[in-house]
Amino acid sequence: MKRSVVLLSGGLDSTVALACAVRETVVVLCVTFDYGQRAAAREAAAAAAIARHYGVPHRTVAIPFLGEITSTALVNRKAAVPAPGPRDLRNSTAARQTARAVWVPNRNGVFVNVAAAFAEALEAEVVVAGFNREEGETFPDNSAAFVAAANRALAFSTLSGVKVVSYTQQLDKAEIVALGRRLDIPWRLIWSCYHGDAAPCGRCESCLRLAAALESAD
Repeated sequence: MKRSVVLLSGGLDSTVALACAVRETVVVLCVTFDYGQRAAAREAAAAAAIARHYGVPHRTVAIPFLGEITSTALVNRKAAVPAPGPRDLRNSTAARQTARAVWVPNRNGVFVNVAAAFAEALEAEVVVAGFNREEGETFPDNSAAFVAAANRALAFSTLSGVKVVSYTQQLDKAEIVALGRRLDIPWRLIWSCYHGDAAPCGRCESCLRLAAALESAD
């Protein structure tokens, strides 16, 4: 079996991706990133708990520069985190607007490259990411085209030819929920909210997409 490094934010997509990875690969490390985002502590705690659930190593990597160079609402506490209506999730124009408000420059590009460095050092062949078709429509760094481009670059930037794989790439959120149920992921441990409060806000795009997916998958 191939060895893998898994990008694990503690949310739905990355948890399902990890559940797939432990079946398909030998997971040598899960990596969570702290760039000063509102939910950093909650994401790190969720990811650590999920990694313990699967019995795999976990590490949180601080990359403060990423938060310092952006005004995204995920970092800037003075900016309002978008709270779209349920219909806005199906409106491509509205979805693109909310995506811009929470965009972090080259975030997934940075994540993939840092994870690939760990993978090469740990003699792992693949980096596993929880990208999905639904968010790939508004976040280009979630798309299959991004994965293909990243792999072309990694063929040059890693001696071992590390590759990015995403078991959830062709799925929407409801399909990811259904897969998560089949794989019996630890639902109580995930954190999918943009905020880092005591409980999920239930209003941000991430919370709304999870709620809609859970309802659709029933």
